[in-house]
Order: sequence, then structure tokens, then C-alpha cells
Amino acid sequence: MIKFGPSGNSESFFAEGHKTSVEAAFWCKEKGLDCYEYSFGRGITLGVEKAREIGRAFKENGISISVHAPYFINFANPDDEKAFNSYNYVLQSAEFMRYMQGERIVFHPAAQGKASREEAVSLTLDRIKILRDMIYENNLQDMKFCPETMGKLAQIGTIEEITDFCMVDKCFIPTVDFGHVNAREQGSLKTVSDYKSRLEYMIEKLGMEKMKNFHVHFSKIQYSSKGEIRHLTFDDDVYGPEFEPLAVALKDLKLEPIIICESAGTQAEDALRMKNIYFSK
Repeated sequence: MIKFGPSGNSESFFAEGHKTSVEAAFWCKEKGLDCYEYSFGRGITLGVEKAREIGRAFKENGISISVHAPYFINFANPDDEKAFNSYNYVLQSAEFMRYMQGERIVFHPAAQGKASREEAVSLTLDRIKILRDMIYENNLQDMKFCPETMGKLAQIGTIEEITDFCMVDKCFIPTVDFGHVNAREQGSLKTVSDYKSRLEYMIEKLGMEKMKNFHVHFSKIQYSSKGEIRHLTFDDDVYGPEFEPLAVALKDLKLEPIIICESAGTQAEDALRMKNIYFSK
């Protein structure tokens, strides 16, 4: 089934006196949410025992958990040593995801840097193939590795690029961040057809089996001519995108993704708003 939940903990979580992600499991359940994304964005500083404790809490409360790998990943970096670090960030995130009894690892693919777009995308694709080999060498092929669409024009991660990366192996499924797509395409997502055209493209290329339960990030995002500036809340009425047309598109296409809300400080509340919108349609 489709699932809705927050990326990390809302301001209200801390305002209610909670402190750790172990507590977030029961908190999400009480709020009527179904999933949660733990961020390793600034690096993996979590200990193994704490990861296992978090995993047990989420398992006991029936809340699915995914992780976001460190933001430092850049598979288009011309420096081979730094690229090697990127492989390790993804693989270590997967190891900790296993401790936490989840299976999805979201990661940012690359930045264009000084290379041409074509060169950067080609190098990223080559390294995604190396990552695939390392995933199998480390017996992690039962996990789902989820490259994400990106919001800045200087980042690698268009719908088409992410689709190509996910064609490399069955262990790769896309993370479609619709706020990022909308930001880099200057407010392109407005109607049901806008969403459906992009999803139908991915279904055609990747197949329904891979897209049925793909990964989604959703939030409203402020943008400029260069793309993403910052995440907003659902109360913003200037920037998009809106969730309602996506809800219709998902139902029409019979897609049931995991939807993670990345609103700024109200991610749990806005995740519940999405859930209510979806089941009211």
C-alpha cells in the first residue's frame, strides 16, 4: 500500500518533549503516519547498537524506515579517490539500513562541476555501474538503492537521468522528488497531466514492477532561475507544487509509492495532510 511519513522529526516532535528517533516510531504511529526517513546527510555518526535500537522501535510500531545517504556523494567527481568515498557512503548507509531493518537507501547522484553535462552524466552512469558491482560484492543486492531527482540545474538528476541510472540493475529504483522537479523546471508541475506525463515516461522505461512502489520526496520549494533555493511548508501559496494533482495521477496509474515529506519543520503535519488528501480523492 501507499505510505506517507516525514523526513526526520518535525518541530512539533521536539516541542512535545521528544528527543531521539527511537521515540519517533511510536510518535509517527500515533499521528497516523506509515513511514519515516532517517537522514545521514551530514555523515554516518550513529553507532551500530543505536541503529539496531531504532530499527526495533520502528519494527515494533509497524512504521517503514528508509535512510538518506550523506550529501557528500558525487559520482561525477573527476577525482577517483573522492569517487571511491562516494561508493563507501552508499554502502555504509546500506549496512546501517540493514541494522535498522529497512531496505531503501536514497542518495544524490552527482554535481556537474566544470565538466560538460554530457561528460558528467556519462561519468556518473559509469560509476553507478561500478556501484552496482560493489553492491553485489558486499551481498547488499536485496536492498533498494534510490538515486534522487535534484532541484538545482548544476546537479545531475533530471527525470531522464535518474531513469537511465535505474535501468542499470534491478536493485536501483527512482526517488522522484517532485519539489526538485518543479524547481529545476521553473514551476512545471501544475496539472494531473503534468505529473502523469513524467510518471508514464518512467513506467515505459523502467516497467511497472519497478515503478509500482517507487520512492517519493515531496515538499514545496522556493526556486530561482538556477533551480532550488529552499524548502517551504504547505502553507506557502507562492511556490509549488501542489499535492492534489499528484494524488489523482498516482491513483489513475495505480502507483503506490512510499511518500516522504520534506517540508521545513512541518514534515509530519504535511505528510498527514497528503495522506488525508489522497484518501479523500
